[in-house]
Parts: sequence; structure tokens; C-alpha cells
Amino acid sequence: MTAYNQHGEPAARAKDGPRRPWLAPRARAVGARDFASIYYPMNKSLKLRPVDRPRIAAAVREILLAVGEDPDREGLRETPERIARMYEEMFSGLHKDAADVLKKTFVEKYDEMVLVKDITFDSICEHHLLPFFGKAHIAYIPNGKIVGLSKLARVVEIVARRPQVQERMTEELADLVMNELDAQGAGVILEASHTCMSIRGIRKPGSVCTTSAMRGIFRANLTTRSEFLSLIRNGK
Repeated sequence: MTAYNQHGEPAARAKDGPRRPWLAPRARAVGARDFASIYYPMNKSLKLRPVDRPRIAAAVREILLAVGEDPDREGLRETPERIARMYEEMFSGLHKDAADVLKKTFVEKYDEMVLVKDITFDSICEHHLLPFFGKAHIAYIPNGKIVGLSKLARVVEIVARRPQVQERMTEELADLVMNELDAQGAGVILEASHTCMSIRGIRKPGSVCTTSAMRGIFRANLTTRSEFLSLIRNGK
């Protein structure tokens, strides 16, 4: 079957050419293992440096003072440490390479769509450091190998646990699936509610942001893309 690049164009493979012709030159140069660092160049150094919880706690204490609170009163006395532990958990994805999760694959001739939908996630908006949360739908068409279904959920979990914007998260998930699985195509849709819109500023609770990223045959073939969208909307 024809392989497609991330722009939806047929990607002819030379016998001795690159295994992933749709990868950007930089991605091919550093290799798939370092793929996440293309999106997050700081990942390599951060993996070696643990979260500085005392520094976070000190910063939170300063914020409490700055807004006119007493950080030494009973209700707030342990809050800086709690926030430090929370940030360590919420930003744990900075210290992990999501590509590693997709290394274990299985050889299969299956070449129809694989879809895992309604994968719940929560992340932190990097603009206001407020949560956004929702569901991810991930599909791909294998090219000779498949991955355990739970691995797709794990990839979502790792990528979400970083200061994020939903648009970049969508693109990153699609590229990870496409490139690490050497897939014929990949599609990702995220639906999320953003507390930076619901509890501050415009204050519009109930609003939902939907983002999508299509790669390979999902981008080139309208029928494939329509099947993906139909399965998400009507395959309940």
C-alpha cells in the first residue's frame, strides 16, 4: 500500500532510503528516540534535574505575601509544600520521553483503522498555569506493526503532564504516533474545557475547544478522514 507523508503526499521509499521520509531533516538527524526533545528542547537537561520543590514552595509563599495573605496562618502554613508536590506531579511529563512508550510493537498484517477514543486527560495551560481537561481520540492505520492500546493512553498522559497549549499537544500526539509506529496515517482530535476561559477573563463555562491533526492518509484521503470522524461522533 502507498505510504503518505505528513502533508498527505505519497512518500516513495528508496530501497536504502530513510525509514521515515516524512520526518523533518532534524528529526531524522537526531533519531526517533530524541523526537520529544524537538518539541521540548529542554527535556534532556530537565530529565537529569529533579523538580526543585523547596524553590517552588518559596515562590508560592512569596505569591501569598504579594496578594496580601499571611502564609503562616494555619490554613496556609503547609500550602507552599502542597503546591510544590502538585507541580511535581502535574509537570512529570517534562522528565519523560513519550516516544519510549511506543517502542514495543507487534508485527501484524492488519491495515485498517485502529481507534482509541475518549481518552481522558488533564493538563496545565502554559499561559495562565490553569488546568484544561477533556478527551483525546487517537487513530492510526498500521503499516505492518501495531502497538498495545494502553500505550496510546500512556502517550496522552505523558504529553499532557507538561505546561501546554492544546494546539501543540494535538500536533505532538499525531507526530509521535505517525513517526514512532511508521504508520500509513494518523489522526488526533482533542476536546477540552479550559478553566482560563471559565473562571477568569471572559468567564464562559461550558465552552469546549476542539483541535485536530491529520497525518499521512488521514490528510490525503477524504474517505479515511470521514471514517475517523464518523467513528468518533456516531460509534458510541
